[in-house]
Amino acid sequence: MRATYRVLASLIAAGVMLQVAAIALAGFTTSKDAGDGATIDADYNNIGQQWHSIGGSVIGLLAIIFLIVSFLTNVPRGRTLAGIVVGLVVLQFVLAVVSFGLPALGVLHGINGLAIAAVAGIASRKAAQPAAAAAAAQPATSG
Repeated sequence: MRATYRVLASLIAAGVMLQVAAIALAGFTTSKDAGDGATIDADYNNIGQQWHSIGGSVIGLLAIIFLIVSFLTNVPRGRTLAGIVVGLVVLQFVLAVVSFGLPALGVLHGINGLAIAAVAGIASRKAAQPAAAAAAAQPATSG
């Protein structure tokens, strides 16, 4: 299960990188289409926007599976990190919805996406540590 935890964490982090690429594609495609005379209105859509939307849903699903797997493994702080990832993903969806009405919040959507990748990357590294080494790295607690 430790390997599954690591793979899921890595997929989430990689998914965020693909999200960045997709939204960049969307922005540049929108710019090109506007320059070519396309009407950019509420009905406008392009492949980058579609990939970004689908990618967000996939990351959401992966985050839920990641949290479930975190209860089946012994990764140090694994449940906490998975819970943080899920919380950040929920926040990401909220920021996405709210940002359509208040575009300035889109900046927080971008920053939060990077936070998702960072926490998922930390979780992946924690899972990569051998179980014995991870246990030895934990500070001792008194009863």
